[in-house]
Amino acid sequence: MTNASVAVHRQPGYVLHFRSLFDDGRGFAFPCNERGEVDVAALSPRARANYCAVQHAIGRDFGMPAVEVWH
Repeated sequence: MTNASVAVHRQPGYVLHFRSLFDDGRGFAFPCNERGEVDVAALSPRARANYCAVQHAIGRDFGMPAVEVWH
């Protein structure tokens, strides 16, 4: 018996990425649309709390967010 791999063709999604100003490779990313709009109601309670916290830390701990393609 052999296992067949199936390639799934999905459209890329987007994330709103907040990069740490002090620690390269660290930050937060939240699913969004191509305009960077996050559906806050669809986030888990923990992700929602993180999203609110990181927005208040822009310029202090995190840079301005950027919309990035997520495959």
